[in-house]
Amino acid sequence: MAFELRQQMKLSQQLVMTPQLQQAIKLLQLSRLELAETIQQEIEINPVLEEAADSQDQTETEQEGHGHDELDVPQPEPERTAEVQMESDSSLREIDWENYSNDYESGSSTRGKDDSDLPSRLDILTTKPDLHSHLVWQLTFSHLTEEEMEVGHFLIGNLDRDGFLEVTEAEIAEGTGCDPAMAHRLISVVQEMDPAGVGARDLKDCLLLQLARLGREDSLAAAIVREHLHTLENRNFAAIARATGRPIEEILAAIKVITGLDPHPGRIYAEEEPQYIIPDVYVHKISGEYVILLNDEGLPRLKVSNYYKDILKKDSGAPADTKNYVQDKLKSALWLIKSIHQRQRTIYRVVESLLKFQYDFFEKGIAFLKPLVLRDVAEDLGMHESTISRVTSNKYVHTPQGTFELKYFFNSSISRHDGGEAMASESIKERIRSIIGGENHQDPLSDNAIAEIFAREDIKLARRTVAKYREQLGILPSKFRKMPKLS
Repeated sequence: MAFELRQQMKLSQQLVMTPQLQQAIKLLQLSRLELAETIQQEIEINPVLEEAADSQDQTETEQEGHGHDELDVPQPEPERTAEVQMESDSSLREIDWENYSNDYESGSSTRGKDDSDLPSRLDILTTKPDLHSHLVWQLTFSHLTEEEMEVGHFLIGNLDRDGFLEVTEAEIAEGTGCDPAMAHRLISVVQEMDPAGVGARDLKDCLLLQLARLGREDSLAAAIVREHLHTLENRNFAAIARATGRPIEEILAAIKVITGLDPHPGRIYAEEEPQYIIPDVYVHKISGEYVILLNDEGLPRLKVSNYYKDILKKDSGAPADTKNYVQDKLKSALWLIKSIHQRQRTIYRVVESLLKFQYDFFEKGIAFLKPLVLRDVAEDLGMHESTISRVTSNKYVHTPQGTFELKYFFNSSISRHDGGEAMASESIKERIRSIIGGENHQDPLSDNAIAEIFAREDIKLARRTVAKYREQLGILPSKFRKMPKLS
């Protein structure tokens, strides 16, 4: 077979993802925080972009998102902020900065007697102290020798995030070169620190340390922790009563004390900060009608710099290379502004469609949520399912029923035996929560019993589906929900 080179022309169509289109798709799926960060980065990279300061600038921004034919119109020179000059005889020279920190926390007469309630500098720190720094701070007040301090630091460094000790006395002695007696003594020093229970080896040790701190080391609660912790985990209160020979009332009182303890004492100094949800959209009911409001607060409002617009004018006298550079940056800026506006309009339309499909939910609550898939909204808006998926990711809406992620409104359907209207899975979960909330705690309902309740309501729900939904709700099985009968 002979090989030969040939030229061939072929006409075909294909979809090319331009950088601008990729950017628009990326903006569509960003969360509110990520969008604000992306806009800020674009402002730093693109000199043509500026952050609008008022509503007038915002009006200009909206006009710029549709084109830039107005570039030939003369624009006023941008205002310049006058430089602020510090007076040479500023009173700042009179401040004794060397003693500022000491005077702040001391009760000196220069501050006045009424200033004694001012917070300490520790109360206004930008970073919260973690478990390690909190224990090291206590270790410095323990009056230890240098060798003991070294062992103490080694111990604190080997605590996990819950405050449990992860090394044995032999490993402590090997790692620090101290004798086992000193290692044992320093473990006791750490266990006496705050929070109570820190430095324990396991859960049982942690609970006993906290009971000892409360002066209950010889109580019934301590006996239950020492000898019947596994039985307590299974909530077999009757077996504990038989083993201890104590009435069930005393057992329940002791268990109440145990459940008030902290099984993870180090967690209160965890570094994780709470994440607060800021809704992207608000849905309010005003005069009997629902109004959709996009939340633009905190998002930079973009506009094109008048200075760079002037460079593109024919009489500007700027070099051709400069004009080409500014022209490219201008196109990028206008596309970004247009993409952001398109993103906001798409979110508005999706929420508007969700309001139409889930109107009963907005009126009456979760129990009236209807089955819904991405295809339904996509067909309603004439968009692709992938677009709806991107819009509903990491977006939240505030409704009269609470704040929910847009993904929450899409649920699988649970059919009925009688062929009636199907129910959404979230409505089924809410129904399970309601059934378990109203059960007899001394005789809780099993998953099979809950499935039979749904069967009597002509709803097809298998026992394993009930178990799956119950676990997703964070509800324990029936044997762990059972409460003992009091005589």
